[in-house]
Amino acid sequence: QVQPVESGGGLVQAGDSLRLSCAASGRTFSSHMMGWFRQAPGKGREFVASISWSGSTTYYADSVKGRFTISRDNAKNMAYLQMNTLKPEDTAVYYCAVRGIPFGSAKYTGTEDYGYWGQGTQVTISS
Repeated sequence: QVQPVESGGGLVQAGDSLRLSCAASGRTFSSHMMGWFRQAPGKGREFVASISWSGSTTYYADSVKGRFTISRDNAKNMAYLQMNTLKPEDTAVYYCAVRGIPFGSAKYTGTEDYGYWGQGTQVTISS
């Protein structure tokens, strides 16, 4: 019922900006917390940011605080990740995720906290 699809990845230079988009179909989208994760080559899937169902509360990994901004537009069934001052360390496949339990607002950082995942979009930062 909830099918996330990411877009917006690409190859950019260090210091540049990029915005990722996530389209999530399903009538329950507006009542579920959403998150962004990333997975670099040879590493596990890492929490990046999350946003509550209402959009009023956000959380960020320490590695991206001050550089990345998560947002959502429930009317359009869309979520976004604005990435500024990108670094080579940000290179990874980025995944959009939707929680399996509605109305959450706590800091959910584990992959087990999310029930629906997109296919991922590649982000590569050159030095």
